[in-house]
Amino acid sequence: MVKAINPGGSSAASNEVSATPTAPATVPGVPTGVTAAAGDGKATISFTLPMDNGGSAITRYEVTASPGNITVPGAASPITVTGLSNGTAYTFTMKAVNSVGKSAASTVSNIVTPRSSSSEDPTPTQPAPPSTPNAGVEVLVNGRAESAGTATTTTLNGQTVTTVAVDSKKLEDKLAAEGNHALITIPVNTKSDVVIGELDGQMVKNMEQKQAVIQIQTGNAAYALPAQQINISALSDQLGKSVQLHDIKLRIEISKPNTDTVKVVENSAVEGEFTLVVPPLNFTVKANYGDTTIEVSKFNAYVERTIAIPDGVDTSKITTGVVVEPDGTVRHVPTKIVVINGKYYAKVNSLTNSTYSIVWHPLAFTDVAQHWAKDAVNDMGSRMVISGIGNDMFNPDQDITRAEFAAIMVRGLGLKLENGSSSFADVKTTDWFNSAIKTAYGYQLISGFEDGSFRPMDKITREQAMTIIAKAMKITALKTSLPAKAADELLKPFTDASHASGWAKNSLADCLQAGIVTGRNSTQLAPKAYISRAEVAAIVQRLLQKSKLI
Repeated sequence: MVKAINPGGSSAASNEVSATPTAPATVPGVPTGVTAAAGDGKATISFTLPMDNGGSAITRYEVTASPGNITVPGAASPITVTGLSNGTAYTFTMKAVNSVGKSAASTVSNIVTPRSSSSEDPTPTQPAPPSTPNAGVEVLVNGRAESAGTATTTTLNGQTVTTVAVDSKKLEDKLAAEGNHALITIPVNTKSDVVIGELDGQMVKNMEQKQAVIQIQTGNAAYALPAQQINISALSDQLGKSVQLHDIKLRIEISKPNTDTVKVVENSAVEGEFTLVVPPLNFTVKANYGDTTIEVSKFNAYVERTIAIPDGVDTSKITTGVVVEPDGTVRHVPTKIVVINGKYYAKVNSLTNSTYSIVWHPLAFTDVAQHWAKDAVNDMGSRMVISGIGNDMFNPDQDITRAEFAAIMVRGLGLKLENGSSSFADVKTTDWFNSAIKTAYGYQLISGFEDGSFRPMDKITREQAMTIIAKAMKITALKTSLPAKAADELLKPFTDASHASGWAKNSLADCLQAGIVTGRNSTQLAPKAYISRAEVAAIVQRLLQKSKLI
């Protein structure tokens, strides 16, 4: 009851009401009864919804496949996981998610093994007998033809597969004559769904020593892979130290994805509000010895893929290339449109192998229409490198935090996000920026402070940002293209250069020399000033442009 009191006395008592304190919301309960049913390259997971939502509505469920750690969201039971490998045994766990966080993982499901729908028994589909090999397939060494390959076409799981095996002796003779930095092109003119260039491990080692590049070329794509990026010695160690290099088969592959993967890509386009301009393609590298296969999926330098733009496509309506992961996650990869012999191609550079497509994703933020950084902001937005604040707004002059800058750098470089605990005490696994910071740290873009912190919510200064940009220049190989020049000479025109921290001066000089940063004006570098969202869009765009990646 409540009474009001003034100098005249007390009022009558109010009506009596009661209230029960509300407990704070927690993560939801754990899904139960998780069961799996296998299909062709997929599995359908059924489960019982948790009785307890933690005091906050459950917004989604997540199923995780093992092996592969593929995580797929869904609104209710059942959830279908696609992109699985036929013949591989999988188990699954479930989590429920509300506004507070994720539940603990459920108990593990039963084991299932996806199979091709065309299989009548539990053994993997066997290829059809190969056609008669074509003798004398031409392999190009620095553009000059050599009859050094043999092509075989088979049918596997409903797809035509053409494999070109390269003759080691003939190629070795040509390499010896050409010297270092040779380009070995394996052209495949058939209309096969899958095209494979096959070399033995010793051949790859010889090419690595001569810094040669291997290129697989089809009618709609080309894949150029420096032999050094294969790291055949590391693959040999994984396959067994006693294994001879010439017994290892290295297969470089360009292929059309299966139907389930295409559906994942199409669904991602709908959810991400972008248009697929070119059908998706898979690029893979595998080393085989006996029954063991190891996939090479990550490189320490950019590897180029050239994808043909179909005739009739308006090339002004292409914004970037993207990688689509098996769980539907999409990320930008540096892409530019080029003309080769009168035909348009997208040149895509990436540090990983996966499924790629070319897309149209136009963005125009209303609050940069009259801003000096309009073109850079809209370009980086259309490429999915930066995002707005809602309602088509970008807020270009707002200072940016260290966490936001790390995330933009990771997206700009097209790096695959790494999961797990961060190396910094003040970055939690539940923070939205945890994966970006872990990835940036893994690629040595960031190092944090001496006390072991990263200070993710601090505003980033210009000298801190330029130090990270200078490290990115090593990844893009822009740093190696710059002539040697003293830092003091490059900083000399700026009257406030003495304000820069000693640890940052070389990085500032690198950014100035590369043309990525020009200063706040001709005499002010402002190293201690904060950097705005618009400035970040501009310098990331310049980094990619100067590195010839976009």
